[in-house]
Amino acid sequence: MNKSDSGEYDFIIIGSGFGGSVSALRLSEKGYKVLVIEKGKRYEAKDFPKRNWNLKKWMWLPALRFFGFFKLTFFRHVAILSGVGVGGGSLVYANTLPIPKKKFFEAKSWAHLADWERELKPHYDTAKRMLGVDRNPRMENGDIALQKLSKEIGKENGFQLTDVAVYFGKPNVVSPDPFFGGEGPEREGCRFCGACMIGCRYNAKNTLDKNYLYFAEKNGAEVLSEKEVYDVIPLGENGVDGYKVKWKKSTGFFKTKGEVKAKGIIFSGGVLGTVSLMLKLKGKSLPNLSGKVGEGIRTNSESLLGVSVPDKDAVFSDGIAITSILHLDAESSVEPVRYPSGSGFWRLLMFPMLDGKNWLIRLSKVAGELARHPFKWLRLYFIPDWAKQTQILLFMQTIDSTLRFEKGAFRMKTKVSSGKPPTAFIPEAQRTAKRFAEIVGGTPEALLSETLLGIPTTAHILGGATMGKDKSEGVIDKDNKVFGYENMYVCDGSMISANPGVNPSLTITAITERAMSKIPIKNFN
Repeated sequence: MNKSDSGEYDFIIIGSGFGGSVSALRLSEKGYKVLVIEKGKRYEAKDFPKRNWNLKKWMWLPALRFFGFFKLTFFRHVAILSGVGVGGGSLVYANTLPIPKKKFFEAKSWAHLADWERELKPHYDTAKRMLGVDRNPRMENGDIALQKLSKEIGKENGFQLTDVAVYFGKPNVVSPDPFFGGEGPEREGCRFCGACMIGCRYNAKNTLDKNYLYFAEKNGAEVLSEKEVYDVIPLGENGVDGYKVKWKKSTGFFKTKGEVKAKGIIFSGGVLGTVSLMLKLKGKSLPNLSGKVGEGIRTNSESLLGVSVPDKDAVFSDGIAITSILHLDAESSVEPVRYPSGSGFWRLLMFPMLDGKNWLIRLSKVAGELARHPFKWLRLYFIPDWAKQTQILLFMQTIDSTLRFEKGAFRMKTKVSSGKPPTAFIPEAQRTAKRFAEIVGGTPEALLSETLLGIPTTAHILGGATMGKDKSEGVIDKDNKVFGYENMYVCDGSMISANPGVNPSLTITAITERAMSKIPIKNFN
Protein backbone atom coordinates (compact mmCIF):
# COMPACT_ATOMS: atom_id res chain seq x y z
CA MET A 1 0.00 0.00 0.00
CA ASN A 2 1.20 3.48 -0.76
CA LYS A 3 -0.05 5.46 2.19
CA SER A 4 -1.82 8.71 1.45
CA ASP A 5 0.44 11.72 1.98
CA SER A 6 -2.15 13.34 4.21
CA GLY A 7 -3.10 10.18 6.11
CA GLU A 8 -6.72 11.24 5.71
CA TYR A 9 -9.45 9.56 3.67
CA ASP A 10 -13.03 10.09 2.71
CA PHE A 11 -13.94 6.60 3.91
CA ILE A 12 -12.20 3.98 6.02
CA ILE A 13 -13.63 0.49 5.57
CA ILE A 14 -12.97 -1.96 8.40
CA GLY A 15 -12.81 -5.41 6.79
CA SER A 16 -12.48 -6.62 3.20
CA GLY A 17 -15.17 -9.27 2.86
CA PHE A 18 -18.28 -9.08 0.69
CA GLY A 19 -19.53 -5.86 2.26
CA GLY A 20 -16.13 -4.21 2.48
CA SER A 21 -15.00 -5.01 -1.04
CA VAL A 22 -18.27 -3.89 -2.60
CA SER A 23 -18.11 -0.65 -0.61
CA ALA A 24 -14.51 -0.03 -1.65
CA LEU A 25 -15.30 -0.35 -5.36
CA ARG A 26 -18.49 1.68 -5.42
CA LEU A 27 -17.06 4.51 -3.30
CA SER A 28 -13.84 4.68 -5.32
CA GLU A 29 -15.94 4.85 -8.51
CA LYS A 30 -17.70 7.89 -7.04
CA GLY A 31 -14.43 9.71 -6.51
CA TYR A 32 -13.88 9.05 -2.81
CA LYS A 33 -10.46 8.36 -1.33
CA VAL A 34 -10.84 4.95 0.31
CA LEU A 35 -8.76 2.93 2.77
CA VAL A 36 -9.60 -0.70 3.58
CA ILE A 37 -8.12 -2.04 6.84
CA GLU A 38 -7.96 -5.85 7.04
CA LYS A 39 -6.86 -7.95 10.01
CA GLY A 40 -5.73 -10.90 7.90
CA LYS A 41 -3.03 -11.44 5.31
CA ARG A 42 -3.06 -10.99 1.55
CA TYR A 43 -2.95 -14.26 -0.40
CA GLU A 44 -1.97 -15.29 -3.87
CA ALA A 45 -2.90 -18.68 -5.32
CA LYS A 46 0.51 -20.15 -4.49
CA ASP A 47 0.12 -19.22 -0.81
CA PHE A 48 -2.81 -21.53 -0.08
CA PRO A 49 -2.18 -24.94 1.55
CA LYS A 50 -2.55 -28.16 -0.43
CA ARG A 51 -4.35 -29.88 2.44
CA ASN A 52 -6.09 -28.68 5.58
CA TRP A 53 -3.59 -30.58 7.70
CA ASN A 54 -1.27 -27.63 7.12
CA LEU A 55 -2.80 -25.81 10.06
CA LYS A 56 -0.30 -22.95 10.07
CA LYS A 57 -1.35 -21.92 6.57
CA TRP A 58 -5.02 -22.80 6.95
CA MET A 59 -6.17 -21.69 10.41
CA TRP A 60 -6.21 -18.28 12.05
CA LEU A 61 -4.88 -18.89 15.58
CA PRO A 62 -2.59 -15.95 16.39
CA ALA A 63 -1.80 -17.32 19.87
CA LEU A 64 -0.08 -20.27 18.15
CA ARG A 65 1.39 -18.08 15.39
CA PHE A 66 -1.03 -19.60 12.86
CA PHE A 67 -1.95 -16.83 10.42
CA GLY A 68 -4.12 -18.68 7.92
CA PHE A 69 -7.49 -17.60 6.56
CA PHE A 70 -9.90 -20.00 8.32
CA LYS A 71 -11.19 -19.29 11.80
CA LEU A 72 -13.11 -21.63 14.15
CA THR A 73 -14.68 -19.92 17.17
CA PHE A 74 -16.62 -21.65 19.96
CA PHE A 75 -19.30 -19.98 22.06
CA ARG A 76 -21.80 -21.35 24.58
CA HIS A 77 -24.59 -21.69 22.01
CA VAL A 78 -22.82 -21.97 18.65
CA ALA A 79 -19.52 -22.77 16.93
CA ILE A 80 -18.70 -20.42 14.05
CA LEU A 81 -16.66 -21.02 10.91
CA SER A 82 -15.43 -17.78 9.30
CA GLY A 83 -12.76 -16.28 7.06
CA VAL A 84 -9.84 -13.90 7.66
CA GLY A 85 -7.71 -12.21 5.00
CA VAL A 86 -7.81 -9.77 2.11
CA GLY A 87 -11.06 -10.87 0.47
CA GLY A 88 -12.61 -11.95 3.76
CA GLY A 89 -14.97 -14.90 3.70
CA SER A 90 -14.62 -15.27 -0.08
CA LEU A 91 -11.25 -16.95 0.51
CA VAL A 92 -12.79 -19.83 2.44
CA TYR A 93 -16.47 -19.91 1.44
CA ALA A 94 -18.01 -22.59 -0.79
CA ASN A 95 -18.68 -20.29 -3.80
CA THR A 96 -22.43 -20.89 -3.62
CA LEU A 97 -24.65 -17.90 -4.44
CA PRO A 98 -28.40 -18.58 -4.24
CA ILE A 99 -31.15 -15.98 -3.86
CA PRO A 100 -33.29 -16.67 -0.75
CA LYS A 101 -36.94 -17.60 -0.99
CA LYS A 102 -39.79 -15.12 -0.49
CA LYS A 103 -40.07 -15.91 3.23
CA PHE A 104 -36.75 -14.14 3.86
CA PHE A 105 -37.85 -10.90 2.22
CA GLU A 106 -41.18 -10.94 4.03
CA ALA A 107 -39.86 -11.74 7.51
CA LYS A 108 -41.51 -9.50 10.10
CA SER A 109 -38.14 -8.51 11.53
CA TRP A 110 -37.50 -6.18 8.57
CA ALA A 111 -40.37 -6.36 6.04
CA HIS A 112 -41.90 -3.14 7.42
CA LEU A 113 -38.83 -1.18 6.29
CA ALA A 114 -39.02 -1.80 2.51
CA ASP A 115 -40.30 -4.08 -0.23
CA TRP A 116 -37.04 -6.00 -0.10
CA GLU A 117 -37.67 -8.51 -2.88
CA ARG A 118 -38.43 -5.70 -5.33
CA GLU A 119 -35.74 -3.32 -4.14
CA LEU A 120 -32.96 -5.90 -4.08
CA LYS A 121 -33.70 -7.56 -7.42
CA PRO A 122 -31.51 -5.23 -9.56
CA HIS A 123 -28.75 -5.41 -6.98
CA TYR A 124 -28.83 -9.21 -6.99
CA ASP A 125 -28.40 -9.02 -10.76
CA THR A 126 -25.40 -6.71 -10.39
CA ALA A 127 -23.89 -8.89 -7.67
CA LYS A 128 -24.20 -12.03 -9.79
CA ARG A 129 -22.52 -10.32 -12.73
CA MET A 130 -19.69 -8.96 -10.63
CA LEU A 131 -19.07 -12.24 -8.82
CA GLY A 132 -19.11 -14.22 -12.08
CA VAL A 133 -21.99 -16.53 -11.18
CA ASP A 134 -22.35 -19.65 -13.33
CA ARG A 135 -24.26 -22.91 -13.03
CA ASN A 136 -22.19 -25.87 -11.84
CA PRO A 137 -21.78 -28.05 -14.98
CA ARG A 138 -21.05 -31.44 -13.35
CA MET A 139 -22.82 -34.06 -11.29
CA GLU A 140 -20.61 -35.77 -8.71
CA ASN A 141 -21.26 -38.93 -6.69
CA GLY A 142 -22.77 -36.93 -3.85
CA ASP A 143 -25.15 -35.17 -6.25
CA ILE A 144 -26.26 -38.45 -7.78
CA ALA A 145 -27.05 -39.78 -4.32
CA LEU A 146 -28.86 -36.59 -3.32
CA GLN A 147 -30.92 -36.65 -6.51
CA LYS A 148 -31.86 -40.28 -5.78
CA LEU A 149 -32.91 -39.24 -2.29
CA SER A 150 -35.06 -36.46 -3.78
CA LYS A 151 -36.92 -39.02 -5.88
CA GLU A 152 -37.42 -41.34 -2.92
CA ILE A 153 -39.05 -38.60 -0.83
CA GLY A 154 -41.08 -37.14 -3.70
CA LYS A 155 -39.06 -33.91 -3.91
CA GLU A 156 -37.38 -34.40 -7.29
CA ASN A 157 -38.38 -30.89 -8.40
CA GLY A 158 -36.56 -29.49 -5.39
CA PHE A 159 -33.18 -30.76 -6.62
CA GLN A 160 -30.95 -28.50 -8.70
CA LEU A 161 -27.30 -27.83 -9.42
CA THR A 162 -25.85 -24.78 -7.70
CA ASP A 163 -25.11 -21.28 -8.98
CA VAL A 164 -21.49 -20.65 -8.07
CA ALA A 165 -18.67 -18.10 -8.37
CA VAL A 166 -16.19 -20.21 -10.35
CA TYR A 167 -14.50 -19.84 -13.73
CA PHE A 168 -15.25 -23.02 -15.70
CA GLY A 169 -12.65 -22.46 -18.39
CA LYS A 170 -9.93 -24.82 -19.56
CA PRO A 171 -7.94 -26.29 -16.68
CA ASN A 172 -4.17 -25.82 -16.79
CA VAL A 173 -4.64 -23.01 -19.33
CA VAL A 174 -4.12 -19.37 -18.34
CA SER A 175 -6.73 -17.21 -20.08
CA PRO A 176 -7.33 -13.45 -20.31
CA ASP A 177 -10.00 -12.14 -17.95
CA PRO A 178 -13.30 -13.79 -19.03
CA PHE A 179 -15.68 -11.67 -16.92
CA PHE A 180 -14.92 -7.97 -17.47
CA GLY A 181 -13.94 -7.64 -21.11
CA GLY A 182 -10.29 -8.33 -20.41
CA GLU A 183 -10.02 -5.61 -17.75
CA GLY A 184 -9.75 -8.04 -14.86
CA PRO A 185 -6.96 -10.46 -13.88
CA GLU A 186 -5.96 -13.54 -15.87
CA ARG A 187 -7.69 -16.76 -14.85
CA GLU A 188 -7.38 -20.53 -15.13
CA GLY A 189 -10.22 -23.02 -15.53
CA CYS A 190 -11.55 -25.06 -12.59
CA ARG A 191 -9.93 -28.47 -12.01
CA PHE A 192 -12.84 -29.78 -9.90
CA CYS A 193 -10.38 -30.76 -7.18
CA GLY A 194 -12.71 -29.94 -4.27
CA ALA A 195 -10.26 -27.51 -2.67
CA CYS A 196 -12.40 -24.35 -2.81
CA MET A 197 -12.65 -24.05 0.98
CA ILE A 198 -8.93 -24.44 1.70
CA GLY A 199 -8.05 -21.82 -0.90
CA CYS A 200 -8.09 -22.19 -4.68
CA ARG A 201 -4.49 -22.76 -5.79
CA TYR A 202 -5.42 -22.68 -9.49
CA ASN A 203 -6.94 -19.20 -9.81
CA ALA A 204 -10.40 -20.49 -10.75
CA LYS A 205 -12.43 -19.37 -7.74
CA ASN A 206 -13.97 -15.91 -8.08
CA THR A 207 -12.74 -14.47 -4.80
CA LEU A 208 -13.22 -10.77 -4.11
CA ASP A 209 -9.61 -9.92 -4.92
CA LYS A 210 -10.42 -10.90 -8.53
CA ASN A 211 -13.48 -8.66 -8.94
CA TYR A 212 -14.74 -6.02 -6.52
CA LEU A 213 -11.52 -5.47 -4.61
CA TYR A 214 -9.37 -5.82 -7.72
CA PHE A 215 -11.14 -2.93 -9.44
CA ALA A 216 -11.33 -0.88 -6.25
CA GLU A 217 -7.53 -0.95 -6.03
CA LYS A 218 -7.26 -0.08 -9.73
CA ASN A 219 -9.40 2.97 -8.92
CA GLY A 220 -6.98 4.01 -6.21
CA ALA A 221 -8.48 2.41 -3.09
CA GLU A 222 -5.75 1.38 -0.66
CA VAL A 223 -5.65 -1.84 1.38
CA LEU A 224 -3.82 -2.00 4.69
CA SER A 225 -3.53 -5.69 5.61
CA GLU A 226 -2.44 -7.38 8.84
CA LYS A 227 -3.83 -4.49 10.88
CA GLU A 228 -6.67 -4.76 13.40
CA VAL A 229 -8.81 -1.76 14.26
CA TYR A 230 -9.30 -1.33 18.01
CA ASP A 231 -10.81 2.15 18.27
CA VAL A 232 -13.01 4.55 16.27
CA ILE A 233 -13.14 8.04 17.76
CA PRO A 234 -15.68 10.63 16.52
CA LEU A 235 -14.35 14.09 15.68
CA GLY A 236 -16.93 16.72 16.48
CA GLU A 237 -20.41 15.91 17.75
CA ASN A 238 -21.44 12.40 16.63
CA GLY A 239 -18.69 12.34 14.00
CA VAL A 240 -19.80 15.44 12.12
CA ASP A 241 -16.12 16.27 11.50
CA GLY A 242 -15.12 12.69 10.74
CA TYR A 243 -13.37 9.95 12.70
CA LYS A 244 -9.98 8.92 13.97
CA VAL A 245 -9.32 5.18 13.54
CA LYS A 246 -6.67 3.41 15.60
CA TRP A 247 -5.14 0.10 14.54
CA LYS A 248 -2.54 -2.37 15.76
CA LYS A 249 -0.43 -4.97 13.97
CA SER A 250 -2.28 -8.31 13.99
CA THR A 251 0.48 -10.72 12.93
CA GLY A 252 3.70 -9.41 14.44
CA PHE A 253 5.45 -10.14 17.73
CA PHE A 254 5.40 -6.43 18.43
CA LYS A 255 1.96 -4.80 18.33
CA THR A 256 2.91 -1.80 16.24
CA LYS A 257 0.16 0.81 16.35
CA GLY A 258 -1.01 3.58 14.07
CA GLU A 259 -3.94 5.86 13.33
CA VAL A 260 -5.64 7.44 10.33
CA LYS A 261 -8.56 9.81 9.83
CA ALA A 262 -11.60 9.75 7.58
CA LYS A 263 -14.84 11.60 7.02
CA GLY A 264 -16.82 8.35 7.01
CA ILE A 265 -16.62 4.83 8.44
CA ILE A 266 -17.97 1.52 7.14
CA PHE A 267 -17.93 -1.46 9.49
CA SER A 268 -17.41 -4.57 7.35
CA GLY A 269 -15.56 -6.99 9.62
CA GLY A 270 -18.26 -9.67 9.63
CA VAL A 271 -20.31 -10.51 12.71
CA LEU A 272 -17.31 -11.52 14.80
CA GLY A 273 -15.39 -8.39 13.85
CA THR A 274 -18.08 -5.70 13.65
CA VAL A 275 -20.25 -6.73 16.60
CA SER A 276 -17.29 -7.38 18.87
CA LEU A 277 -15.79 -3.98 18.07
CA MET A 278 -19.12 -2.15 18.43
CA LEU A 279 -19.83 -3.76 21.81
CA LYS A 280 -16.40 -2.69 23.00
CA LEU A 281 -16.70 0.87 21.68
CA LYS A 282 -20.25 1.41 22.93
CA GLY A 283 -18.80 1.61 26.43
CA LYS A 284 -15.99 3.93 25.30
CA SER A 285 -15.73 6.12 22.22
CA LEU A 286 -19.12 5.34 20.57
CA PRO A 287 -21.62 5.62 23.44
CA ASN A 288 -24.49 6.68 21.18
CA LEU A 289 -24.67 3.31 19.42
CA SER A 290 -28.06 1.64 19.75
CA GLY A 291 -28.64 -0.68 22.68
CA LYS A 292 -29.57 -3.26 20.04
CA VAL A 293 -25.91 -3.92 19.23
CA GLY A 294 -25.42 -7.67 19.57
CA GLU A 295 -29.13 -8.46 19.22
CA GLY A 296 -30.68 -10.49 16.40
CA ILE A 297 -27.85 -12.99 15.97
CA ARG A 298 -28.96 -15.75 13.61
CA THR A 299 -27.23 -19.04 12.76
CA ASN A 300 -29.22 -19.84 9.60
CA SER A 301 -30.49 -22.81 11.68
CA GLU A 302 -27.73 -25.02 10.33
CA SER A 303 -26.46 -28.52 10.92
CA LEU A 304 -23.22 -29.93 9.51
CA LEU A 305 -23.18 -33.73 9.30
CA GLY A 306 -20.90 -36.22 7.61
CA VAL A 307 -21.50 -39.59 5.95
CA SER A 308 -18.37 -41.76 5.77
CA VAL A 309 -18.13 -44.76 3.47
CA PRO A 310 -15.66 -47.58 4.24
CA ASP A 311 -15.24 -48.52 0.58
CA LYS A 312 -11.81 -47.16 -0.40
CA ASP A 313 -13.01 -46.74 -4.00
CA ALA A 314 -15.71 -44.26 -2.93
CA VAL A 315 -15.04 -40.73 -4.20
CA PHE A 316 -16.81 -37.72 -2.66
CA SER A 317 -13.95 -35.21 -2.98
CA ASP A 318 -14.20 -34.44 -6.71
CA GLY A 319 -16.01 -31.31 -7.87
CA ILE A 320 -16.38 -27.81 -6.47
CA ALA A 321 -17.15 -27.20 -2.79
CA ILE A 322 -20.95 -27.36 -3.16
CA THR A 323 -22.41 -28.79 -6.35
CA SER A 324 -26.15 -29.14 -5.75
CA ILE A 325 -28.99 -28.26 -3.42
CA LEU A 326 -32.17 -30.08 -2.45
CA HIS A 327 -35.07 -27.98 -1.16
CA LEU A 328 -36.80 -30.33 1.25
CA ASP A 329 -39.70 -27.96 1.99
CA ALA A 330 -40.46 -24.25 2.18
CA GLU A 331 -38.08 -23.83 5.12
CA SER A 332 -35.35 -26.46 4.72
CA SER A 333 -32.59 -27.36 2.27
CA VAL A 334 -29.54 -29.62 2.18
CA GLU A 335 -26.31 -29.38 0.17
CA PRO A 336 -23.40 -31.82 -0.36
CA VAL A 337 -20.11 -30.20 0.71
CA ARG A 338 -16.59 -31.43 0.05
CA TYR A 339 -12.91 -31.00 0.82
CA PRO A 340 -10.08 -32.18 -1.44
CA SER A 341 -8.62 -35.65 -1.21
CA GLY A 342 -6.13 -35.83 1.64
CA SER A 343 -7.77 -33.04 3.69
CA GLY A 344 -8.95 -35.11 6.60
CA PHE A 345 -8.50 -32.68 9.51
CA TRP A 346 -12.18 -32.86 10.42
CA ARG A 347 -11.97 -36.60 11.13
CA LEU A 348 -10.35 -35.65 14.48
CA LEU A 349 -13.62 -34.03 15.57
CA MET A 350 -16.15 -36.57 14.26
CA PHE A 351 -18.38 -38.66 16.54
CA PRO A 352 -21.43 -40.90 16.05
CA MET A 353 -24.55 -38.90 15.14
CA LEU A 354 -26.79 -39.26 18.20
CA ASP A 355 -29.14 -37.08 20.24
CA GLY A 356 -30.38 -36.84 23.82
CA LYS A 357 -31.61 -34.32 26.39
CA ASN A 358 -28.24 -33.81 28.06
CA TRP A 359 -24.57 -34.65 27.61
CA LEU A 360 -24.68 -37.61 30.01
CA ILE A 361 -27.41 -39.31 28.01
CA ARG A 362 -25.57 -38.58 24.77
CA LEU A 363 -22.27 -39.81 26.18
CA SER A 364 -23.88 -43.05 27.30
CA LYS A 365 -25.39 -43.48 23.83
CA VAL A 366 -21.97 -42.92 22.25
CA ALA A 367 -20.40 -45.48 24.59
CA GLY A 368 -23.14 -47.96 23.76
CA GLU A 369 -22.76 -47.41 20.01
CA LEU A 370 -18.98 -47.88 20.17
CA ALA A 371 -19.37 -50.99 22.35
CA ARG A 372 -21.89 -52.59 19.99
CA HIS A 373 -19.98 -51.78 16.79
CA PRO A 374 -16.29 -51.35 17.73
CA PHE A 375 -14.85 -52.64 14.47
CA LYS A 376 -17.16 -50.52 12.33
CA TRP A 377 -16.06 -47.31 14.10
CA LEU A 378 -12.40 -48.27 14.15
CA ARG A 379 -12.62 -48.86 10.43
CA LEU A 380 -14.29 -45.49 9.89
CA TYR A 381 -11.79 -43.58 12.03
CA PHE A 382 -8.89 -45.08 10.13
CA ILE A 383 -10.20 -44.97 6.57
CA PRO A 384 -7.29 -44.10 4.28
CA ASP A 385 -8.65 -40.80 2.94
CA TRP A 386 -11.40 -39.25 5.05
CA ALA A 387 -12.17 -36.35 2.67
CA LYS A 388 -12.34 -38.67 -0.32
CA GLN A 389 -14.59 -41.19 1.44
CA THR A 390 -16.85 -38.73 3.29
CA GLN A 391 -19.73 -36.62 2.07
CA ILE A 392 -20.43 -33.63 4.30
CA LEU A 393 -24.06 -32.49 4.33
CA LEU A 394 -25.02 -28.88 5.10
CA PHE A 395 -28.61 -28.56 6.31
CA MET A 396 -30.18 -25.07 6.56
CA GLN A 397 -33.55 -23.64 7.61
CA THR A 398 -35.29 -20.26 7.57
CA ILE A 399 -36.84 -20.89 11.00
CA ASP A 400 -36.27 -17.69 12.98
CA SER A 401 -34.68 -17.87 16.40
CA THR A 402 -32.08 -15.41 17.65
CA LEU A 403 -29.16 -15.16 20.02
CA ARG A 404 -27.59 -12.12 21.62
CA PHE A 405 -23.90 -11.32 21.79
CA GLU A 406 -22.81 -9.46 24.91
CA LYS A 407 -19.48 -8.06 25.99
CA GLY A 408 -17.61 -10.53 28.19
CA ALA A 409 -14.53 -10.28 30.37
CA PHE A 410 -12.19 -11.37 27.58
CA ARG A 411 -14.43 -11.78 24.52
CA MET A 412 -18.09 -11.84 23.51
CA LYS A 413 -20.51 -14.27 25.13
CA THR A 414 -23.84 -15.57 23.84
CA LYS A 415 -27.32 -15.64 25.34
CA VAL A 416 -30.65 -16.82 23.93
CA SER A 417 -32.70 -13.82 22.79
CA SER A 418 -35.92 -15.05 21.15
CA GLY A 419 -37.43 -18.32 20.01
CA LYS A 420 -35.81 -21.66 20.66
CA PRO A 421 -32.03 -21.67 21.00
CA PRO A 422 -30.04 -23.07 18.06
CA THR A 423 -29.78 -26.82 18.34
CA ALA A 424 -27.35 -29.45 17.09
CA PHE A 425 -30.21 -31.93 16.94
CA ILE A 426 -32.51 -31.03 14.07
CA PRO A 427 -34.70 -34.09 13.38
CA GLU A 428 -35.08 -33.31 9.66
CA ALA A 429 -31.31 -33.03 9.27
CA GLN A 430 -30.64 -36.32 11.00
CA ARG A 431 -33.34 -38.11 8.98
CA THR A 432 -31.85 -36.75 5.78
CA ALA A 433 -28.33 -37.86 6.75
CA LYS A 434 -29.56 -41.35 7.60
CA ARG A 435 -31.36 -41.74 4.26
CA PHE A 436 -28.34 -40.42 2.39
CA ALA A 437 -26.16 -42.91 4.28
CA GLU A 438 -28.42 -45.78 3.25
CA ILE A 439 -28.08 -44.80 -0.41
CA VAL A 440 -24.27 -44.59 -0.39
CA GLY A 441 -23.63 -47.41 2.06
CA GLY A 442 -22.14 -45.16 4.72
CA THR A 443 -22.46 -44.14 8.36
CA PRO A 444 -23.69 -40.70 9.51
CA GLU A 445 -21.44 -38.70 11.83
CA ALA A 446 -21.53 -35.37 13.62
CA LEU A 447 -18.95 -33.06 15.16
CA LEU A 448 -17.92 -33.96 18.69
CA SER A 449 -19.02 -30.50 19.85
CA GLU A 450 -22.51 -31.24 18.54
CA THR A 451 -22.91 -34.80 19.80
CA LEU A 452 -21.48 -34.28 23.29
CA LEU A 453 -21.94 -30.57 24.01
CA GLY A 454 -25.05 -29.96 21.91
CA ILE A 455 -23.43 -26.88 20.32
CA PRO A 456 -24.47 -26.46 16.66
CA THR A 457 -21.99 -25.29 14.02
CA THR A 458 -22.63 -22.58 11.44
CA ALA A 459 -20.62 -21.18 8.57
CA HIS A 460 -23.14 -18.35 8.21
CA ILE A 461 -23.38 -16.33 11.40
CA LEU A 462 -25.58 -13.28 10.81
CA GLY A 463 -27.01 -10.27 12.63
CA GLY A 464 -25.94 -8.22 15.63
CA ALA A 465 -26.17 -4.84 13.87
CA THR A 466 -29.56 -5.27 12.26
CA MET A 467 -31.96 -2.80 10.65
CA GLY A 468 -34.77 -0.94 12.34
CA LYS A 469 -37.05 2.05 11.92
CA ASP A 470 -35.14 3.89 14.67
CA LYS A 471 -32.52 3.43 17.36
CA SER A 472 -34.96 1.60 19.64
CA GLU A 473 -35.50 -1.11 17.02
CA GLY A 474 -32.12 -1.53 15.29
CA VAL A 475 -28.50 -0.46 14.97
CA ILE A 476 -28.81 0.79 11.37
CA ASP A 477 -31.59 2.16 9.19
CA LYS A 478 -32.83 0.58 5.99
CA ASP A 479 -30.00 2.27 4.06
CA ASN A 480 -27.33 0.82 6.39
CA LYS A 481 -26.64 4.12 8.20
CA VAL A 482 -25.75 3.74 11.88
CA PHE A 483 -28.21 5.47 14.21
CA GLY A 484 -26.56 8.13 16.39
CA TYR A 485 -23.58 8.95 14.17
CA GLU A 486 -22.87 10.87 10.98
CA ASN A 487 -21.57 9.13 7.85
CA MET A 488 -21.19 5.73 9.53
CA TYR A 489 -22.45 2.48 7.97
CA VAL A 490 -22.53 -1.28 8.53
CA CYS A 491 -22.15 -3.48 5.45
CA ASP A 492 -21.50 -7.14 6.27
CA GLY A 493 -23.28 -10.20 7.64
CA SER A 494 -24.17 -8.39 10.85
CA MET A 495 -26.69 -6.22 8.93
CA ILE A 496 -28.73 -9.29 7.82
CA SER A 497 -32.04 -8.98 9.64
CA ALA A 498 -33.75 -12.32 8.90
CA ASN A 499 -32.75 -15.92 8.29
CA PRO A 500 -32.11 -16.43 4.54
CA GLY A 501 -32.03 -20.22 4.96
CA VAL A 502 -29.41 -20.46 2.20
CA ASN A 503 -25.79 -19.38 1.75
CA PRO A 504 -25.90 -15.59 2.43
CA SER A 505 -22.90 -14.17 0.51
CA LEU A 506 -24.93 -13.03 -2.52
CA THR A 507 -27.44 -11.33 -0.23
CA ILE A 508 -24.70 -9.49 1.69
CA THR A 509 -23.32 -8.33 -1.66
CA ALA A 510 -26.72 -7.20 -2.97
CA ILE A 511 -27.69 -5.28 0.19
CA THR A 512 -24.30 -3.55 0.17
CA GLU A 513 -24.76 -2.64 -3.50
CA ARG A 514 -28.06 -1.03 -2.55
CA ALA A 515 -26.51 0.83 0.38
CA MET A 516 -23.67 2.19 -1.75
CA SER A 517 -26.11 3.30 -4.45
CA LYS A 518 -27.61 5.70 -1.89
CA ILE A 519 -24.31 7.53 -1.34
CA PRO A 520 -23.92 10.46 -3.77
CA ILE A 521 -20.95 11.05 -6.05
CA LYS A 522 -18.24 13.05 -4.29
CA ASN A 523 -18.67 16.80 -4.51
CA PHE A 524 -15.23 18.27 -5.25
CA ASN A 525 -16.31 21.88 -4.67
